[in-house]
Amino acid sequence: MKILVTGAAGFIGYHLSKKLISESVSVIGLDNINSYYDPNLKYDRLKNLGILKSQIIDNHLIKSNTYKNFNFYKINLEDKKNLELVFINEKPDIIINLAAQAGVRYSLTNPDAYIQSNIVGFTNILELCKIYNIQDIIYASSSSVYGSNKKLPFSTEDRVDNPISLYAATKKSNELFAHTYSHLFNIRTIGLRFFTVYGPWGRPDMALFLFVKAALDNKEIDVYNYGNMSRDFTYVDDIINGIYKLILNRLNIFKKYKTNYRIYNIGNSSPVRLGDFISAIEKKLDLNLKKKLLPIQPGDVSDTYSDVKNLISDCDYKPNTDIQYGVNEFIDWYKNYYKV
Repeated sequence: MKILVTGAAGFIGYHLSKKLISESVSVIGLDNINSYYDPNLKYDRLKNLGILKSQIIDNHLIKSNTYKNFNFYKINLEDKKNLELVFINEKPDIIINLAAQAGVRYSLTNPDAYIQSNIVGFTNILELCKIYNIQDIIYASSSSVYGSNKKLPFSTEDRVDNPISLYAATKKSNELFAHTYSHLFNIRTIGLRFFTVYGPWGRPDMALFLFVKAALDNKEIDVYNYGNMSRDFTYVDDIINGIYKLILNRLNIFKKYKTNYRIYNIGNSSPVRLGDFISAIEKKLDLNLKKKLLPIQPGDVSDTYSDVKNLISDCDYKPNTDIQYGVNEFIDWYKNYYKV
């Protein structure tokens, strides 16, 4: 099996590439290594996969120095011409599309980045799968698609017609595009609604990274909605194991439901209050964080909570990592990586 992983230098894409490599899957990694956050973190993830920064040339195949079953291309999804060459040369069996412009708040001020990466880029992936007869796509959606929904837990059976950020709207559009291509061109698609992923090698724009950095720098943390929030924090290993289970079970799933289109939540299904999340950080660091209480930000929701019954029934799998364990693992990584 050969799998193309887009966003391979990103947080989830890096961890998934490592998992697939360890399972002897042939992996083609693809990323544009943009500057939304520090590119050096992305280059260091790639270094762990055997790809050195000095080796990387735009639109060229780079072979791993460490793993015979990992190759890499630095390409934008919007660059259809060069993306098509990857499809022609590599002939992947499955596409796992994790490349996207992430972040709810950034989408308020930089909408074009989301349109280009999340809509144009994803459409290019779908079109090339149609042209080159690739039947399986697994792609990242987001829990953000639930928007202003009030019913908890969030179920894939719920309507998601009320996104409250451009980021969420682009992820909802991905699901709609996938449904259309599944229906018209017999492409099997699985959309994954991730719930607040955290862990080692995480994104610097996310709460855990920001809180730990501020704490170690003896600075205040911004606590939105005056702390009246909860999140279904999901440890990155649980996300990766969920994706891997879906890869293995995908054909049985489509046969079971007699459809080419499926959506799954991947979440811990155990929301954590923001105050308890902060307490877990304080316990690990053995200090009290200074808090600046602020109103809720545009595009944010107060609570998230995943219903994962479909993941359990179809893959016999449920994320279950304890928040204190996950926070401890991240902080240990952070201190080691930044030599704190």
